[in-house]
Amino acid sequence: MRVRAMTEWQGQEPVVERGGPAELAELLARRAVVVLSGAGLSTESGIPDYRGVTGTWRRHRPMTYQEFVADPAARQRYWARSHAGWRGIARAQPNTGHHAVQRLRGSGHLSAVITQNVDGLHQAAGTRDAVELHGGLDRVVCLDCRRTSGREELDQRLHALNGALWDSGARTNPDGDVELPQELVTGFRVAPCTACGGTLKPDVVFFGENVPKERVEHCYRLVEGGQALLVLGSSLTVMSGLRFVRYAVKLGRPVAIVNQGPTRGDGYAAVRLTLPLGAALTGLADQLGS
Repeated sequence: MRVRAMTEWQGQEPVVERGGPAELAELLARRAVVVLSGAGLSTESGIPDYRGVTGTWRRHRPMTYQEFVADPAARQRYWARSHAGWRGIARAQPNTGHHAVQRLRGSGHLSAVITQNVDGLHQAAGTRDAVELHGGLDRVVCLDCRRTSGREELDQRLHALNGALWDSGARTNPDGDVELPQELVTGFRVAPCTACGGTLKPDVVFFGENVPKERVEHCYRLVEGGQALLVLGSSLTVMSGLRFVRYAVKLGRPVAIVNQGPTRGDGYAAVRLTLPLGAALTGLADQLGS
């Protein structure tokens, strides 16, 4: 299924809370809960989200897959801005929320973690088997020969060609890029694939691009195997995440959502809480002895 922005849903509905921390702990005590995490889990690590309280959506629109593939100037703009923002992503550290998820995973309360995030912070916190629904910024893929390589390798090459654009001091956006003066973009030199000279793209799913079918099917199987679904820090604005909430409900699995703002899945949730994720998840892990 293609990832696209749901611009018709503005997220202005008030949040109606249901249940409380006790109900959430009761759900997790059943064990075999599947987590679906979004950008709100990483805001405490200094990475902004798109549609949260401090989200960037109104001032920043991510590049679409169609733009990237069709327009060399768009690719130049993307890589200039991404090169400037990569240090901010690479320096980010897992926060207490990521560590609490790993504690709950390690104790068996969570059977799987699916993340919409591309920052790699679940893995850095120890959840090595977290499924990256939208890929990861730490890898790049050649659109011609399909070779995958590490982002650090590309970063070194871009640095040799263009210097340290990350010294611009601009704020990093959720997809890892920053705003740059046009003169830096115009003069930016893009590095080709070292294997075939082809076009490199970050190994992430852009808006307008399909999430790989086998990855989606794997996530469906994880939801099937779980006893409940817990959504953490996602507005569920794009269907790539919302479909798993709808699927869980179809299967009769209870859904819990913890998010600071309204979500498109609120009407499906048996438990709906507005809490700071780091403190809330740490408290749950402590309570459950994880």
